[in-house]
Amino acid sequence: MTHEAGIPLGIRFKLLSDTPQDSAAQVAGEVVVGDYRDLETLRAFARGCDVITFDHEHVPTEHLRALEADGIPVRPGPDALVHAQDKGVMRARLTEIGAPCPRHRLVADPADVAAFAEEGDGFPVVLKTVRGGYDGKGVWVVRSEADAAEPFRAGVPALAEEMVPFRRELAANIVRSPHGQAVAYPVVESRQVDGVCDTVIAPAPELSEELSGQAQELALRIADELGVVGHLAVELFETEDGRVLVNELAMRPHNSGHWTMDGAVTSQFANHVRAVLDLPLGDPRPRAPWTVMCNVLGGDYPDMYAAYLHCMARDPQLKIHMYGKDVKPGRKVGHVNTYGDDLDAVLERARHAAGYLRGTITE
Repeated sequence: MTHEAGIPLGIRFKLLSDTPQDSAAQVAGEVVVGDYRDLETLRAFARGCDVITFDHEHVPTEHLRALEADGIPVRPGPDALVHAQDKGVMRARLTEIGAPCPRHRLVADPADVAAFAEEGDGFPVVLKTVRGGYDGKGVWVVRSEADAAEPFRAGVPALAEEMVPFRRELAANIVRSPHGQAVAYPVVESRQVDGVCDTVIAPAPELSEELSGQAQELALRIADELGVVGHLAVELFETEDGRVLVNELAMRPHNSGHWTMDGAVTSQFANHVRAVLDLPLGDPRPRAPWTVMCNVLGGDYPDMYAAYLHCMARDPQLKIHMYGKDVKPGRKVGHVNTYGDDLDAVLERARHAAGYLRGTITE
C-alpha cells in the first residue's frame, strides 16, 4: 500500500522481504529476500537507497544506528523508533514528558506483579512483553500472582499496567516531516475483537471537539518530543470520566489509518512517503462525513475472490483492499472501506462486505 502511494510520484522502491510471498514483494519492482535481523544483509540492502523506512518495528535498534553511522538516512530514526519497539522505554519517556498513561512498572516475576497490584487497586492487572507483542499477542490479563507465571517463561521482564476501565479505544494518527511540518487526521474509534482490530470509524462518533483536539495535540506533541519522522499512530483509551490515556505507539502506517486510503484527501501511506522524503505533506481532511474500515480476517472459506461478484454488485461504492496473503483463520488478509452520510448505513455496508469475504455471511 505504501508502494501504491508512491507510484503517482514516480518513486521507486527497493524492498527487503522475508520471503518472495510477502505482500509487498508481490508488487515492488526490486526485491531482496533476506533477514532484517542480520546487519550485513541490511548494509548490503541499504546501498543505493536514498532513505530507509519500515512496515514494522522489529529491526534491531543497534542495526539502525549502524546504518545511520554509514550515512544512510533512517526514518523514523532509532532514537524515535525504540519507543515503539520497547514498551518499557516508551512508558518511561512518555511519563517524563507528561503524557497521560496508565499506572505502570517493569516487573521481574509473579511476586513483583503481586506487589504492583497491591500498590494500586489490586488484581486484575495487565502484563505485556516489553518487546515483540502485536495484535493481542504478548498481552495477558492476570487475576492473581499464580496467574502471572506465563509472561515470565521467556526469562525477561514484563511491563505491568493497571487495568483501565475505559469507555472505548481511540487512535490519533499524525504525520511529521524531518523539518517539523505535521498534519493530524481525525481521531478515530477502533473496535477490537479478541485483541485484533475489527472496525475503525472515522471520525470517532460522539467525541467532543475538546477531547478530539486534546488527542490530536497529544499525538503531535509526542511526535515532536520523540523526533518521529513519518506516520505515528497513538492508540488511546477514552476513560469513563472523559480523559485519554496512551495505550500504544506505532511508527509506521497503521491499521487505524487504513480508512484514509479512500476516506481522506491524502492517505496515511501517501503522507508517510512524503514525510520520509521530506516533501510537503498533503491534506489529511476526510472526503465524506463518515468512513468505516473493516478488516477482512481469514476463516474457513479459502477462496475470497469468488465473493467479489456479490460484494461489488451489492455495493458499487465499496472499496476492497486485499493483501495477497494465504488465507489462515484469524489472519488479516485485507480490509474494506465504505463512506457516506449515514453512519449506520456505512457501518452495515462495511460489516456485510467483510463478513461475506470471510464467509461468515452468505447472503
